Amino acid sequence: MALISQNVSRKAKRDDADEPSHLQKSGDVDEGKESELDSLRVKKRKKAQKEQDEKLVLEQEREMKTLENVLFGSLHSPILFGKDDEDESQNGFDKDSALCFVDRSANTALSVYEDGKELLEETEDEEEKKLRKPVWVDEEEEKARINIAKVNRLRKLRKEEDESLISGSEYVSRLRAQHAKLNPGTEWARLDSGIRGDRYSDDEASDEEIGAVLARGYKDVEAVDNLLRTNEDLVVKSRAKLLPGHLEYSALVDANAQEPSNATINSVQFHRNAQLLLTAGLDKRLKFFQIDGKRNTKIQSIFLEDFPVLKASFLPDGSQVIIAGRRKFFYAFDLVKAKVDKIGPLVGREEKSLESFEVSPDSSTIAFVGNEGYILLVSSKTKELIGTLKMNGTVRSLAFADDGKQLLSSGGDGQVYHWDLRTRTCLHKGVDEGCINGTSLCTSPDGTLFAAGSESGIVNVYNRDDFLGGKRKPLKTIENLTTRVNFMKFNNDAQVLAVCSHMKKDSLKLIHVPSFTVFSNWPPRNRHLSYPRCLDFSPGGGFMAVGNAAGKVLLYKLHHYEHA
Repeated sequence: MALISQNVSRKAKRDDADEPSHLQKSGDVDEGKESELDSLRVKKRKKAQKEQDEKLVLEQEREMKTLENVLFGSLHSPILFGKDDEDESQNGFDKDSALCFVDRSANTALSVYEDGKELLEETEDEEEKKLRKPVWVDEEEEKARINIAKVNRLRKLRKEEDESLISGSEYVSRLRAQHAKLNPGTEWARLDSGIRGDRYSDDEASDEEIGAVLARGYKDVEAVDNLLRTNEDLVVKSRAKLLPGHLEYSALVDANAQEPSNATINSVQFHRNAQLLLTAGLDKRLKFFQIDGKRNTKIQSIFLEDFPVLKASFLPDGSQVIIAGRRKFFYAFDLVKAKVDKIGPLVGREEKSLESFEVSPDSSTIAFVGNEGYILLVSSKTKELIGTLKMNGTVRSLAFADDGKQLLSSGGDGQVYHWDLRTRTCLHKGVDEGCINGTSLCTSPDGTLFAAGSESGIVNVYNRDDFLGGKRKPLKTIENLTTRVNFMKFNNDAQVLAVCSHMKKDSLKLIHVPSFTVFSNWPPRNRHLSYPRCLDFSPGGGFMAVGNAAGKVLLYKLHHYEHA
């Protein structure tokens, strides 16, 4: 028996030892699958928890917006945060809805839910108007009448030249508009831009929905959006007509304050970019300043040995500066290469002085005043003489017109000549009324007007087309100067004409061209101009520079023009 039991136990052990290996491996695989299932369950739980957290955050945000609208109200129709099911809208509130009700008016009921709100469309416009009404209105404003033409500081509120009496409410509106122009708001303080961007699409937003209320008297503003983004449309635009009588300006730091000249300034001119100003004079130096009205930093100074400068001018394209004096030659300064070239004497000519010249608007031709009535035409590219024109009398002044295709000249015979530069012929000549000896000419930027100054201080302003047609009568004769007219200049939009004489102190007048009247507050009483020699307006009209015999370049800001 003992042997039998031993054999049985040995057999059982062999059976256990001989168990197939694949059964053992299958057990391990089962254990691996169970671990993968556990990891998937954990991921699903985390994902579900994350979705639940996101839903909770969205619900909290919707609840906060709902509470804000309930507590503080809104000028705009509420936004639908979500849509309720039809069954819920018919049967009532669900379990999680907030039991809150806001009555904004007797005719309008607004129910506030956590998921959304609804507002009756037929009462929306009435609600908007009621919310936008001012709290208090002064009834006396409509009865009051204000004379804005009588007080000098109120003249800026006029829309028309002959406007005087306005109502009190209109007066308040214009004062607010003027304040908004002088004190523009900052971007972060503009409420309308954020509301419009968040709550309305471009197609749905209208003037009434945005809720902007135009000031009375300014209902012709094209778009509410432009009104809120800029302050230019709140009052008369800068493109409007300049009013006569009183010129709004302020004196700035002298343009050449960093390096004043110790001699007479004979030329000042702004570059086409309105930031660069050149000055030149008898100190034989050509200087460039960056004009900002505060520091006016000096950029460069060029010394021309034995060459007192009587005139310097940019080419209209801004590439070069032509510099002339009482010499047989002249200089050309290349702004790009920073190189000075000496030009002349001109071949075939015996002029001892090329001190007076004009540059054509297309930068192609330079016209010099020559001897015995000759006008010398020089190419701005080759700097060579390309032609001459001959007057009956001596030449004293030149001016280009029609984009450089025509040239005006005047001089000792008291006549104004019109030349066609394409054919080099005289188109027309006519007597300048009352003039014995012409000393100065200038044309408006569009070429419709030209002004002729004389030895006696008389300035005649003509319509160029009428003059060419045979009408010799000037539009206006200006008699505010008593000495020889040496210099004249129209500003960029031909609303201001500056006339000056070298012979008398403070002898610089600014003419309001539409009315042909002199600005009464110019020249300034508290700042002497000394003997004015030259003047220039910036391309945008915002700056005016005046060079004088004391070596200073006075700088002024004209407030009617926004851009330099």
